[in-house]
Amino acid sequence: MTRLRPIPVDNGWPVLGHAISMHRDILGTVQRLERKHGPVWKSRSGPLNIVNLLGPDALELVLKNRDGVFSSALGWEFFIGQLFPGAIMAMDGDQHRYQRRIMQVAFRKSALRSYLEQMSPAIDHGIDQWLPNAATGVTRSRTAKREMFPLLKQLTLDLAASVFMGVALGADAQLLNHAFIDTVDAALAFIRKPLPPFKMWRGVRGREVLVERFRGLLPDKRAAHSSDFFSEFCHVESEDGERFSDQEIIDHMIFLMMAAHDTTTSTLTTMMYRLAVHPEWQERLRDEARALNKPRLEHDDLEQLNGLTWVMRETLRMVPPLPSMPRTCTREVEVDGYLIPAGTTVGVFPIHVHHMPSLWSEPTTFDPERFSPARQEDKSHPFAWTPFGGGAHTCIGQHFAGLQVKAIMHQLLLRYRWRADPGYTMPYQMVPIAKPRDGLPLTLERV
Repeated sequence: MTRLRPIPVDNGWPVLGHAISMHRDILGTVQRLERKHGPVWKSRSGPLNIVNLLGPDALELVLKNRDGVFSSALGWEFFIGQLFPGAIMAMDGDQHRYQRRIMQVAFRKSALRSYLEQMSPAIDHGIDQWLPNAATGVTRSRTAKREMFPLLKQLTLDLAASVFMGVALGADAQLLNHAFIDTVDAALAFIRKPLPPFKMWRGVRGREVLVERFRGLLPDKRAAHSSDFFSEFCHVESEDGERFSDQEIIDHMIFLMMAAHDTTTSTLTTMMYRLAVHPEWQERLRDEARALNKPRLEHDDLEQLNGLTWVMRETLRMVPPLPSMPRTCTREVEVDGYLIPAGTTVGVFPIHVHHMPSLWSEPTTFDPERFSPARQEDKSHPFAWTPFGGGAHTCIGQHFAGLQVKAIMHQLLLRYRWRADPGYTMPYQMVPIAKPRDGLPLTLERV
């Protein structure tokens, strides 16, 4: 009988553990602890004790979860239970399969075609406002410095509202934007009770704003069947004639709206940053966009833009919007010679796998051609590239996200050239969703 090894323990600072270092530099912290302890160790992050599992095999084991040992519902409960109850990524088993089957209707190919047609004019209008417009009576500016993150976030939130809610946000836009920010930020709140003025209190208040907004729309959505997903949710029935309750619809819509704009904003922000500091790639993509000879993308164009696809995939490799993913063991399990007790929180890290030299050549270098047919570094292991997770909980909206990113970037490339100040490096906040700490100031120039 094989003797099981004791799991190395590194609890970090008293009370806080590794919470602060993980928040400031999750990749650097994980790599440092790996050098010290190897690919498996136990640590504390605030009140949580976590067994960390590194490498693509660990990602595959945990995310595929063939034996049903690793619960996504229990893993996410600590982080989003108060903020996004009923989120599809925090469900397991039959409940998850049932809800996912219904939601999948919103992401079939015919729906994606419709979304793209609907979004393209809104993208055009949205990004045109980033520099003063002649219609305002002000001379059209050709160059100006802008913080790109808030502009991109507002654009993607407006698009998500149109596609998924079937409404224009109007005066609600700023209120809902702040509500989503507060709700997401509270996922990592150290004080887990909603006590003012702390993060969890702001997050719970933000959720209340969102609940009120969606509840107010429900009667009209119940009354008439329209093409948006909110309406679909209100009218869909199971084979047994079951329908979603009002609360289930509200919970799904809040999470869907968050996921549909926050992760896309993260990807677009990093893409703009990388293309600012690698102008040769920006010009290459602009030439590719011009060669298409279309002001707006159509669905059949998406796979023709090879360079844009490689840049998007390289961006997601270097900075996946969700750098880590928690699970909880539902029963005792042996992993790589270590025994992990039932009830243990387990952490896996796509961002770490994305930077492993054994899988990727010069992983700290921005090199989109690593995804070209000639190299295909992402095929080095089935879980070498996992920005959308894997297994049953693979992101249901990944194709929508890719479509939206490409549609926005295509129009950006045709309309603007952008650059960063000399020597600029974007400071990241990596968790809970990667974003810049400084808003990403770039100089835009009309082309």
